[in-house]
Amino acid sequence: MGLYFANVADELVGDALAGFARAHAGDVRWDERDGYVRALKPAPTRRVGLVSGGGSGHEPLHLGYVGTGMLDAACPGRVFASPHNRQIFAASRAVAGEDGVLHVVKNYTGDKINFGIAAERLAREGIPCGRVLVDDDVATESAEIATGRRGTGATVLVEKILGAAADTGMGLSDLVALGTDVVGRCRSLAVASAAHTSPATGQAAFDLPAGAIEYGVGIHGERARRTLQERSLRDLAEDMVAALADSLRLDARAQVVLLVNGLGGITRLELYAVLNEVTRLLDKRGASTVRTLVGDFVTALDMRGFSLTLMAADDATLAYYDAPADTPAWCGRAG
Repeated sequence: MGLYFANVADELVGDALAGFARAHAGDVRWDERDGYVRALKPAPTRRVGLVSGGGSGHEPLHLGYVGTGMLDAACPGRVFASPHNRQIFAASRAVAGEDGVLHVVKNYTGDKINFGIAAERLAREGIPCGRVLVDDDVATESAEIATGRRGTGATVLVEKILGAAADTGMGLSDLVALGTDVVGRCRSLAVASAAHTSPATGQAAFDLPAGAIEYGVGIHGERARRTLQERSLRDLAEDMVAALADSLRLDARAQVVLLVNGLGGITRLELYAVLNEVTRLLDKRGASTVRTLVGDFVTALDMRGFSLTLMAADDATLAYYDAPADTPAWCGRAG
């Protein structure tokens, strides 16, 4: 594993945020004092501001989805660490609309606590605040895991659909209901053949034997409950699609949005091969893959792996998915 290109490991996040702000100066503003990135051109029809956030190291999530048609603000924490409630409160107060602010929160303890404290502070100021909790990771779908499914790749789809709905002038309670419905339509699963590298130490977060695959890895480098020996892509994809489809209870007439997401250290060549296998398997099940996204959307630093997200779609969610958005990282296309 190599060292990161950084002046000082502890300053990498701050330097990256400054660079991000310079690169997209016409579209976003980095509030260094209060610790959030804000969209400069939100739709004037919005009545509710959309705020999300989480640890750094997952880029382009969430910064890359700040902009017209998606998030109004994002709050980055330190690498793999929740943003502080002060950041979330400041961002929420800055972008709240006449009907308040909606928090899109991934299901991790630190995120839930800090977004919850920020929501309490907003309530004391009379600012309505709702929450949509994203919990799509089937690897942690077990009664033995108290926290339940983690929030992973589906976060991008939730932010896109809620952004489009917010642009129509939808109110806070309806956005919460829509977001909760969309989360329920999504499931994700991630695998890796090598762990991410720690920026602080330059060492791998965990070791895998040659040819092994961590099946159900987390986006913070959490080890999976299963380590598989070398598998062909076809066999691996078959296992993953079966797990996702079973969790979603997909029927033969389902319309599916497919997100093939790189975790930071995998080639686009491989990701397109993954998409080919997954769509073939969905076709075999009789499901229609109506939209696809391929690339790095929710990474884990330089982890060598990928995740799959399936969203069972209907005409309404597809219309929101297809609505225009202009952010640094969104690249969705109809069809």
